[in-house]
Amino acid sequence: MNVKPKKHLGQHFLTDKNIARKIAQSLKLNTYDTVLEIGPGMGVLTEFLLKTSNKDIFVIEIDRESVTYLKKHFPELNHNIIEADFLKTDLQKLFQRKALGIIGNFPYNISTQIVFKVLEHKDIIPEFAGMFQKEVSERITAPHGNKTYGILSVLAQTYYDTEYLFTVNEQVFNPPPKVKSGVIRLTRKEKFPDIDYDYFKKLVKTAFNQRRKTLRNSLKSYNLSDNLKQARIFAKRPEQLSPAEFVELAQMIKNDI
Repeated sequence: MNVKPKKHLGQHFLTDKNIARKIAQSLKLNTYDTVLEIGPGMGVLTEFLLKTSNKDIFVIEIDRESVTYLKKHFPELNHNIIEADFLKTDLQKLFQRKALGIIGNFPYNISTQIVFKVLEHKDIIPEFAGMFQKEVSERITAPHGNKTYGILSVLAQTYYDTEYLFTVNEQVFNPPPKVKSGVIRLTRKEKFPDIDYDYFKKLVKTAFNQRRKTLRNSLKSYNLSDNLKQARIFAKRPEQLSPAEFVELAQMIKNDI
C-alpha cells in the first residue's frame, strides 16, 4: 500500500534515495540525542535517519494514512510516531525541554511557519535542517543587501548560522512540484543577543512591511525621538542592515527616552 499525496497538505513525496541520504546526513552536531522529523510521509528520509543516526528518532505526521503506513513499515520506530500537527504541538512539553535536532522535507504551504516555530523554541533546538521551496531556502540564507533578504533572513541569522547546502530538481518528487527545492542547515549560535525575541520580531516585521522606505519612515509607529531619528542608521532601508545591525537598532529604540 502506497500513500496518495494530498494536495491540501502540500505533500510532495521524495522518491530519490540518494537525496534522502544526503538530507539525513545534513545534521552534524553531537550536542543532542533526539531528532524530530516533520512530515515523514512514506519514510524515505526516515529510513536513512534510522540507518545512519545514533540518535533517538521521532517523527510527527498529521496525515492518518501516512501514520498507518509508517507503523506497518517502520516497526522499529515503536512509540516514536506522533500523529499531530507540528505547528500546534507543544515541543517543550512533549520532549520535556530536552534538546533536539529538527529535520524534514517540509510541506511548502507551511514551511515559513515551521521556521518561525523553530525560532520560538530555539532554546531547545541547536540544529535544524531540511528541504524547502528553493525560494524560501534562499530567503533564509540570503545576505543583507540581497533582494531576497527579509524578515526570515534577519530572524534566522540572528540566532543561527545558516547554510544553503544543495538544490533539488522537481523530477525527484511524486507529484513533481512546479519549482525547485533547496536544502539548508541552521546551526544555533553559542550566544544570543540580549533582546526580547517577540519585541525584536515585531520590529523587524514593521521595518520590512515598507521595505522601500528608510527606517526613519517605516518605523514611524515607534514614535522615535527627534534626537534618535538623526542617527545614520535611520537613513538606511531595512535590507541594508545586517542581523547584528538590526539588534543594535532594537537596542537603540529600546533605550530611546
